[in-house]
Amino acid sequence: MKLLAWGSAFAALANASTLKPPILPLIVRNPYLSTWLQDARAEPWSRWPMFYTGEQMGFSVMSKVVGSDDVYPLLGRPHDSLGDSYNITFPKYLGATFDASTTNLSYVIPTTGDDQGVAVVLSFLSPITPTSTFRQAIPASYLAIYVQGSTDIDIYIDINGQWVSGDRGSRIKWDHYTKSSTSESPDDQVKVHRFQRETEAHFTEIGDRSEWGHFYFVAPADVYHDIGLSADVRHHFARHSKLRNSVDQKFRGIMEEEPIFSYSKTFSVSSSGSESATFTFAYIQDPAIQFASARGMTLMRPLWQSYFSNVDDLLHFHYYDFENAKKLAGNYSATLAKDAYASGSDDYKDIVELSARQVLGATQFAGTPDNPLLFLKEISSDGNTQTIDVIFPAFPFFLYTNPRWLAYLLEPLIEHMLSGQYPNDYAMHDLGTHFPNATGHPDGRDEYMPVEECGNILIMGLAMVNSLVYDTGSAAAAPLFDDSEYTENPQQSVFALEKTLEFEGIKYLDQPWGGSKKGLQQAQAWVKRSYKLWKQWTSYLVKYSLRPANQLSTDDFAGWLALQTNLALKGIIGIKAMAGISKTINQDSDADYYEKTAREYVAKWEEYGMSRDGTHAKLSYDWYGSWTTLYNLYADALLCFHIRSTDSPAPSLPLDNDQHPLLPLDNDQNPLLPKPNGFVPQHIYKVQSDWYQAVRQKFGLPLDSRHLYTKSDWQIFAASVSSTTVRSEILQSIAYWVNETVTNRPLTDLYNTEGDGGFPGPDFFARPVVGGHFAPLTLERSCGGKAMDGLKFLDEKSEKEHLDKVAEAAKAFKFVF
Repeated sequence: MKLLAWGSAFAALANASTLKPPILPLIVRNPYLSTWLQDARAEPWSRWPMFYTGEQMGFSVMSKVVGSDDVYPLLGRPHDSLGDSYNITFPKYLGATFDASTTNLSYVIPTTGDDQGVAVVLSFLSPITPTSTFRQAIPASYLAIYVQGSTDIDIYIDINGQWVSGDRGSRIKWDHYTKSSTSESPDDQVKVHRFQRETEAHFTEIGDRSEWGHFYFVAPADVYHDIGLSADVRHHFARHSKLRNSVDQKFRGIMEEEPIFSYSKTFSVSSSGSESATFTFAYIQDPAIQFASARGMTLMRPLWQSYFSNVDDLLHFHYYDFENAKKLAGNYSATLAKDAYASGSDDYKDIVELSARQVLGATQFAGTPDNPLLFLKEISSDGNTQTIDVIFPAFPFFLYTNPRWLAYLLEPLIEHMLSGQYPNDYAMHDLGTHFPNATGHPDGRDEYMPVEECGNILIMGLAMVNSLVYDTGSAAAAPLFDDSEYTENPQQSVFALEKTLEFEGIKYLDQPWGGSKKGLQQAQAWVKRSYKLWKQWTSYLVKYSLRPANQLSTDDFAGWLALQTNLALKGIIGIKAMAGISKTINQDSDADYYEKTAREYVAKWEEYGMSRDGTHAKLSYDWYGSWTTLYNLYADALLCFHIRSTDSPAPSLPLDNDQHPLLPLDNDQNPLLPKPNGFVPQHIYKVQSDWYQAVRQKFGLPLDSRHLYTKSDWQIFAASVSSTTVRSEILQSIAYWVNETVTNRPLTDLYNTEGDGGFPGPDFFARPVVGGHFAPLTLERSCGGKAMDGLKFLDEKSEKEHLDKVAEAAKAFKFVF
């Protein structure tokens, strides 16, 4: 059968993806609106779609050619309901493509008398819109169906009650209605299926599924609809090619005479050549989060609610905003693809595109425009809320995409600890044992990672400041320049969503971020509000980071260990970061003290942590037969500590006559300016880069000498501060793993580097830490765009004598592998 010659619109939808991951995102918006294509290397009708845990989800699409008895499954297994009564025929599946926001499934349906057939694309859009936080906060996704050909076809789509509960026995109730805009114009009507648990249980989960909220399945007004028994509804479509516009009034359990919510539509392409239709999926939860804020336990409302008077207005806006959302998401995807090509390769582009929705799929926007907050679930590992050492590996994504979202992630932690509700003098591990309950740990008995979390939050704190001060830009760069000044309002967040912009007819765009006088003023205001906390955390690191006691690092699955080399480095860089934070608000004596301490510590750290033969870093100071991936070295480069005075001048900042410079221009007088050898010496970078090349395995770089498993986020952190060759090799290994792994969940960050690339136990999946895959992109934009220039020395060829020592030392670890 000859394939249809697609038009430009279809060609755009069919852009090739080079990688073939085992799972692909379909509708992924937050921890509870998260549906994925299971076994994505096979045909989409071979299995049902799934929730990220692997639980099958009731979600199916099928089609019929008008006038034919053939039924064509496209997604899920609706044909299981039809038995042998119908002619079940499978279309030609052309495969899946994806970018940062979209997954496209493409088919050709054969038709009688037309050897070209009818082309169908199911295009799933969960838009990432860095220039519009307003849109990103809407808990809804799109499915656009595109049809092209010369023969009319009918398409059917349904979902079931599993979208609102993890208990298949939960009783649900529902209704159906038609909604117009406020003008009640019949030209912009939509049809709406609405369903929920009969008895909601706020802030509870079963199998990671929420047990409260209303689900809305929205369709164009010209569709047929039906709510009823799954087999009965599907039989009716298969027999009659359309539905009955009927609603079953018998409320019951999710799998009790399984009620489904369905639509069907005729695509009349015989006269027009092509046609499309849009469907939307929204999961509305109000309240969304329970948060121990400064004013006490607070039921947090979703952020979108500040913009709409009711849910129907939200649904209507979202439905008719499809083209704007698609354009903004497309702009982000295009920028990401261009940057990823420059930083890596086609494969790297696919890796970050595959990661983007997964990061935001762990988040939930809440609060108001005056005080926006972003909450995060530690998916699959333990379900904690706002885990600092999960935000940390994810933060390159937020810095690259929209740094204000990183600020909204940090703000709940800072507010809670600043209010005195956390009793320890180090930074807390998380804000609550299980999402969506950000209820804190008033007993101070959260997971014990004191050096880890203090180092993480200090590094992220200075990264936030730098994102405001350096005129670097991000994917969220506003289309209009802003040269205004910042006026502090104590009742607002420093990063309040101010009056939004309109550009080229698109409303609700964010104000510009940083890079101006206003950015410096915001950075100073932000630091001043919580400076005592930053000092408290740094004091802890001064006492305990150089020789860390027996404790966990972020890699808690590897167990407790004293004197961890990589952990100590994080703490020391955290102290150095505090010098920059202090300097931001002209606390010069503090800055000098932290700078001096950090430099003393880093010299001792090298003595303690590097192997005797100088070929690699040890896993711990006293474990001589060991090595580790030194991924915390990434922070040294990201924060511009690696830039030597001969590489780049100090940043140029907008200043008032009364404003002290952030970095005085006299190198001899200011310890914060770049030094001839940087902070962590260049030879440490070089040694580690050479070592990684020597110990890399089939699917990547092991985490350390204890095991064959690895973490993809930390690999890419390490690759970012390695030579171009080593970085390319590590990225190629990860891409090879994506294509070959037998893991059957959304992208894992923890896997075996040999064998079948499977889960090593524990099984991590769908975690937001894959935001670490953006580490090279973020580094490219850091330090006023000079960060990578400061790493050019890594591409200088190492001495043969050293490489021979590395090869010989690496042999000693072959018994481990």
